[in-house]
Amino acid sequence: MDRALRIWTSELATGRSAAIDLYWHRLKGEAEAAMAREPTLTSLLVSTILEQPDLATALASRLGQRLAGDELSSELIARTILKVIDAEPTILDGVHADLKAVVERDPASGRLIEPFLFFKGFSATQTHRIAHHLWRAGRRDMALMLQSRSSSVFQTDIHPGATIGQGIFIDHATGVVIGETAEIEDEVSILQDVTLGGTGTHTGKRHPTIRTGVMIGAGAQIFGPVEIGAYSKIAAGSLVTTPVPAHSTAVGTPARVIPGDAPANPARNMDQMLTERDYSAFTWVI
Repeated sequence: MDRALRIWTSELATGRSAAIDLYWHRLKGEAEAAMAREPTLTSLLVSTILEQPDLATALASRLGQRLAGDELSSELIARTILKVIDAEPTILDGVHADLKAVVERDPASGRLIEPFLFFKGFSATQTHRIAHHLWRAGRRDMALMLQSRSSSVFQTDIHPGATIGQGIFIDHATGVVIGETAEIEDEVSILQDVTLGGTGTHTGKRHPTIRTGVMIGAGAQIFGPVEIGAYSKIAAGSLVTTPVPAHSTAVGTPARVIPGDAPANPARNMDQMLTERDYSAFTWVI
């Protein structure tokens, strides 16, 4: 690595660290305010956030609490998470970007503490980040165990082999299924009951690829190794089995594609309404 690249990489890492530290201090401030308003939550807030030294340890503590069961203790889960983050520190970049995505896109949430402590879509996504690292490291059984616990606790089923980017917002989360070879790029929003599924029994690439900035509405089903182009919108309840070009809307069962119809950044503005043009393409199945 040449000197200029080393300097640029170091500056980039420093900037990321500063952003993460800023969110960590904000989260601690929100925890202190919450404790003053709701003293009955003091034990949770202290053990999860206020007595922790940093965001990584707080995340490990909270996921350990939520995922623990007869098979795995909260302490074992937390230690596993911290070892993974130590081996792959950029996981915290994803945590930071996902927190940012929730507070920017969910009008019901204006504080970091809400997704961090309570929102199962956020917790399921962070559990997947840990499980995905374990999967790639050859620890398939532990990865599958975390997937199993996440499925039971958060009602989501994200295979640890799936690749997920940063700035991911899974709203409500119940019923979300993401298959092994699915690929999701950055800044994607997914609502409840969405399936990114495969077809047939063959191995290899068999699940969808979701490009940057896509929004997938509630109940949408996308099957096969199809590509959903950047900044496209998949309308609620749609069934998609063919590629969708960038900046398009897919609507109906089976879906019809309306090129150039999606808003500029559907994942960010979360606009799920359909235009007259969309309605004219919709096929109702009874």
